[in-house]
Amino acid sequence: MTGLNLHGIWAIYRFEMARTMRTLWQSIATPVITTSLYFIVFGGAIGSRIDTIGDVNYGSFLVPGLIMLSLLTQSIANASIGIYFPKFTGTVFELLSAPISAVEMVIGFVGAAATKSVVIGLIILATSALFVPLRVDHPLAMIAFLLLTSITFSMFGFIIGIWAKGFEQLNIVPALLVTPLTFLGGAFYSIDMLPQPWRTVSLFNPVVYLVSGFRWSFFGQGDVSIALSLGVTAAFLVLCLGLIVTIFRTGYRLKN
Repeated sequence: MTGLNLHGIWAIYRFEMARTMRTLWQSIATPVITTSLYFIVFGGAIGSRIDTIGDVNYGSFLVPGLIMLSLLTQSIANASIGIYFPKFTGTVFELLSAPISAVEMVIGFVGAAATKSVVIGLIILATSALFVPLRVDHPLAMIAFLLLTSITFSMFGFIIGIWAKGFEQLNIVPALLVTPLTFLGGAFYSIDMLPQPWRTVSLFNPVVYLVSGFRWSFFGQGDVSIALSLGVTAAFLVLCLGLIVTIFRTGYRLKN
């Protein structure tokens, strides 16, 4: 069995990262400003009324949710626009006819999108440390969740980029689905604070498991067990892989 075409993967990865570097200031400034505003608004308005959740200061409690919110939206946006532009310009046919497999193409696009998302997540983490005291009880788990979430939702964004027929559709899923689910997924509160039946309803929101698992890596506590969080994230990863395999086997919106 032949190995991966590393030169081809690197070419796609380097091209996508070069596109990111052209907007480097915007990529860095936006999460820093947004994070600062969240702490001013949420930390000031709500934090003055909620001292702690569990044994965690409310300002510190916000950090995993803020990172996860940016991670999901950035991963989807970066990967979707990355594959959509070749479709829009017609250069996707050059990629499909090049001596590079579907696996290598996905690794290049998804790898670049996930890299940018992880960097932005780390920038938000560093910015948060200027506002609130932070601790990371399980650093390896934090890194694992950071990578797993970035890769999974970059693949999801890759699927959206192939599915979208116009620029408007690129924003439909992040704006109307992912962002609301994140706000309702315990990013800024614990679902234990909700009365029944809303707490039970929240458990059907997949973002709850992402936020809970990521928060557990910081403070050793979450709304659901860490095993369940990992299981749901891994299941969504497998689902995205299955959809991508189907897309390339059928040529859905790539070859026709």
